[in-house]
Amino acid sequence: MQSILVFLQMAGAVALLLFGLRLVREGVTEAFGMRLRMILGRGTKSGIKAFCSGLVATLGLQSSTATALMTASFVEREMILPRMAQIVLLGANVGTALTAVLVAAGMQVLAPVLILVGYLTGRRKGPAWSGGGRALIGLGLMLLSLGLLDIATEPLRDAPALAAFLSLLDGAWPVAAAVAAVLAVICSSSLAVVMLVLSLSLPPDLAVAMVLGANVGGAVTPVLATAAAGVAARRVAVGNLLVRAIGVLVALPFCAPIGAAMTALPLRTGLAVEFHLLFNLALAVLVWPFVGRLAAFIARMLPEQETPGEIRPQWLDDSALETPTVALAGASREALAIGDLVERMMQQTQIAFQKNDAAPLAEVGQLEERVDRLQQEVKAYLSRLGRAADDEDRRRAIVILDYVINLEHIGDIIDKGLAPEVRKKVGLRLRFSDEGYAELNTMFLMTLENLRVGQTIFMTRDRTLARRMMEVKVDIRKLERLSSQRHLMRLREGHSESQQTSSLHLDMLRDLKRVNAHIVSVAHPILDEEGLLIESRLKKAPQPAPT
Repeated sequence: MQSILVFLQMAGAVALLLFGLRLVREGVTEAFGMRLRMILGRGTKSGIKAFCSGLVATLGLQSSTATALMTASFVEREMILPRMAQIVLLGANVGTALTAVLVAAGMQVLAPVLILVGYLTGRRKGPAWSGGGRALIGLGLMLLSLGLLDIATEPLRDAPALAAFLSLLDGAWPVAAAVAAVLAVICSSSLAVVMLVLSLSLPPDLAVAMVLGANVGGAVTPVLATAAAGVAARRVAVGNLLVRAIGVLVALPFCAPIGAAMTALPLRTGLAVEFHLLFNLALAVLVWPFVGRLAAFIARMLPEQETPGEIRPQWLDDSALETPTVALAGASREALAIGDLVERMMQQTQIAFQKNDAAPLAEVGQLEERVDRLQQEVKAYLSRLGRAADDEDRRRAIVILDYVINLEHIGDIIDKGLAPEVRKKVGLRLRFSDEGYAELNTMFLMTLENLRVGQTIFMTRDRTLARRMMEVKVDIRKLERLSSQRHLMRLREGHSESQQTSSLHLDMLRDLKRVNAHIVSVAHPILDEEGLLIESRLKKAPQPAPT
């Protein structure tokens, strides 16, 4: 019974530590998340800056896993070079070790003060205050958990069961490292395991082995989290795991001399946390000169795999980025290709609607994935436009960016709105009234025509067509309102078809109207440049007559 109570107390203390870590991460993200992302995304022009970016981001987020996932996403969007990403993660590893040192520096007495200050700060309005308050509460809970962990493990230090267990692990360093690695994966935190090792009275060599295992386990979580991501993101996580695993394999046979050397040092915060810091610093120094070769090796180990039928960018040439005119022309052609895919999605949905057959809808989901992929590629490409770009080039880049974003929204509406609605019509064998069917089919035809005209406007920037498109928006709005009114009239008259398809009819009208609103947006920048747009559709209120 006593052993169960001790285990529950330890588990609760570790849970409180993990909860505090999460509060710190969420609070810092809320208060300074965008700044941390900017530091991480832009601070990679040199090795030193990349290392410091990873270190600062991890100290702020209290999680090397979060830093690794952010870095992987940036590499996937080609905002960070793969070799720089590995340096970022070396800094993140050191950041985690520094966090352990700071937390274990005997500041438990500050826990109530931090929680109180965090509570008072979080009551103020604004994300910076509320996020900062949450982070302070989380830090206070982390310090409090260390005190609870120390109290919970006190009965174990002289327990015969622990002595017997330690005797079994005496010299079995790979087993001890494996146990610590599994705990780190379960907790999704190497810091929690290092703190647990710190709280136990372990022999120096065994403590070193478990800290090494925690290092490996902490690198497994990002690999699992990026398993379904693109190959570029997976390379970052696997590279970090490989670096840590090699470091651990090299150091593991020397746990005894390392433990003896550590005990000879004037330790202030404990062998576990200080060895954790020294190990990651040594790993950074030794691996840094070889990050380029490491990135190349990982690229060969995880090659690009072409997905059958996948559409890759055809017109985005990285070598043209320093010539903005050429790069923007390529991005424009890619945007037109995305528009063709969206038009195909709409065509397949209309065919399914007309023929009352769900088979054409099978292609819609595949096309939507391609639209998402290509618009991400265009956005990443435009974000890397060369310094030679002038104000006119930047304006054109924004126009292209707005267009592909609107196309992506149209694809989402078709895939998540119109296609399921047509599939429901087919599956339930619903039949619209003749008038209702004609109204919806007219909206489909107008929408397809507007998509083609929108492509032409984007390509030619024709002011007359842009003005006509804005007039069509009014026609669409009137048609949608008139169709809704007629549908309600048919409901009042008791048409059985209208009663069965009421919500479906109105939902499809709404979604077709939303699609057209995104299409019409292609005309906005053209008419705005000509000064032909007004700020608001509201009429001016009549001025009161003078008295």
